[in-house]
Amino acid sequence: MASQPLSSAPTRSSRLPGRFARLPELAGPGFLPLGLFARLPLAMLTVGTLTLVTAVSHSYAIGGMAAGAVGIGSALGAPVLGSLADRAGQRIVLLVAAVINTLAVAGLLAAAYVTPGYSSVADATGVLIAAFLAGASCPQVGPMARVRWMALTTRNLSPSGPGGSKSVAANRADLDTALSYEGTADEVTFVLGPALVGVLASMVAPWLPLALAAVMTITLVPAFAVHPSQQAVVPAPRKATAVVVVSGDQVTQTTPPRRSRWAGAVVAVPVVAMVCMGTFFGATQNALSAFSAEYATAEIAGLLYAVMGLSSAVAALSVAFWPQRFSLASRWVVAALAMSVLSLLLLLPAGIWPMIFVLLVLGIPVGPVMVTVFSIGGVVAPAGRMATVMTALASGIVAGTALGSYLAGQLAETQGPGAAFVVSMAAAAGLLLLGVVTSLVMKRRPQA
Repeated sequence: MASQPLSSAPTRSSRLPGRFARLPELAGPGFLPLGLFARLPLAMLTVGTLTLVTAVSHSYAIGGMAAGAVGIGSALGAPVLGSLADRAGQRIVLLVAAVINTLAVAGLLAAAYVTPGYSSVADATGVLIAAFLAGASCPQVGPMARVRWMALTTRNLSPSGPGGSKSVAANRADLDTALSYEGTADEVTFVLGPALVGVLASMVAPWLPLALAAVMTITLVPAFAVHPSQQAVVPAPRKATAVVVVSGDQVTQTTPPRRSRWAGAVVAVPVVAMVCMGTFFGATQNALSAFSAEYATAEIAGLLYAVMGLSSAVAALSVAFWPQRFSLASRWVVAALAMSVLSLLLLLPAGIWPMIFVLLVLGIPVGPVMVTVFSIGGVVAPAGRMATVMTALASGIVAGTALGSYLAGQLAETQGPGAAFVVSMAAAAGLLLLGVVTSLVMKRRPQA
């Protein structure tokens, strides 16, 4: 049954100062802080698992495998949760996922401490299974929030309806603002999450970050699930059904258009782009670890990476103010080109402070690329598959991060940080290539 929309929010631009003041009007009170903090457990899960298992097993290898199991579980489980949300609605899927994930994290904590002295993969089987289940069941708050914004900014809008093209323009501006905010929220949580894990694990105990993540999941995710904004997302029917249209004395029966054979390929482009983005993140993180170990200490690598996250978050917010005539495909190409060129600077620094400057500049195009790819994912998503596509994009980042970490780690081990940064450059070049492909495809299809 279709959900009823929220109160009829005005489609014109808000009179409140600033574009971001419009967001609480669209989503309702409490949505912004809920959406921000409910996604924090996901940002804490991988690093928290790595920290806990490494501390208990005294093995970096087993700790890395457990963190990898979380990543693989998340990459595989997220699209499944998205598909279920498309069919059954976000509320029930998020509520069930919150309960299962809390139990899985509790199981991971128990397995880490109950398993007697595991120093091999065979001994750590229970820990790895628990880590996989924790990753697979982690509620996908970020992608679900993006789906809600897309529903909230497009309902009751039509170029031929009241307001005409002005309503559509206001819709586009609201969506740009919402997605730029979401990009910043992701950046903030994925900087704050690992930092919180480090502080709690070092000052209190290695189990505390995961315990806190479980508490946040079972409290904040249900609150996000039942927030009135979820009513704007209408679950898709299981099968295409005929629609009877009555006009005067004429009665006609139509069926929804069949899905194009190229629909999957079109959706695959932004998903692969997010794999490239994740590869860039993972390679840069690993390369910075080798770089900081060479010029200072490996422990400051996280702080160096946070510098890029800071400028990326600010730049993501700026997308809300970009002119609408600057098309999505053009944004992708321009931002990815800047990212590719600036990534070459990673080879130049011979000290910590020069690298900080390079990372601060390099982060500027990163946020806009992420925001744009998510926007295009929303444009090309098949009807009724928005949550599936959004979670697939998020999974692409997770899978790419694991790939980039592995490739850069191998190169850093044998040839040093410079070779590891080449993986980052290749990932940025891949984003540019996919942006060009997207630009050509978008020119041949009508703009939404």
